[in-house]
Amino acid sequence: MHTVWLTGAEWLAVLRIGLGLWWLESWRHKDRKGWFERGTGIAWAADVAARHRWPLVRKGFEAVVAPRPRLMAYVVVYAELALGLGLVAGLLTPVALLGGLLLNLLYFALMIHDWAEQGQNAMMALVSLVALLAMSWQTWSLDHAIGLLG
Repeated sequence: MHTVWLTGAEWLAVLRIGLGLWWLESWRHKDRKGWFERGTGIAWAADVAARHRWPLVRKGFEAVVAPRPRLMAYVVVYAELALGLGLVAGLLTPVALLGGLLLNLLYFALMIHDWAEQGQNAMMALVSLVALLAMSWQTWSLDHAIGLLG
C-alpha cells in the first residue's frame, strides 16, 4: 500500500481519532442540564419514537427507554463521552468502535426521517466499521502501547 505523508496504519489511527473527536463534540454540545434535570433529550426522542413508522422502534423505545428516562439520559450522554475518550486515547478500542457502531445504528433507526441526521450516523457507522475491521488500534493507541491488543 502506498500512502502520502503517513503510513496506512497511521492514517487509520487518524480516522479513529477523528471519530473519537466527533463523539467528544457530540458530548460537548449537549445541554446536559436539560438532559439530566428537565429530561429534554429523552422527551425529544420519545416524541420521535411515538410517531415512528416502524412499530419495532416504538415498542422498543416504550420497553427500554420510556420506563427509565433519567437513567437513559445518563447512558446516552456518558456513552458518547466514553466513546470519544476511548477512541482518541485508543483504549479498549474495539469495544469503543463496536459500541459506537451500535449507537449510530440505534440513532439511525430512530431518526429514519431526518436526512441530515442520517448522513452523520451513516458516516460515523462506516468509519467505525472500517476502523474496527482494519484494527486501527495498532498505531497511536494505549491498547498498542501497553500490549493490550495484538
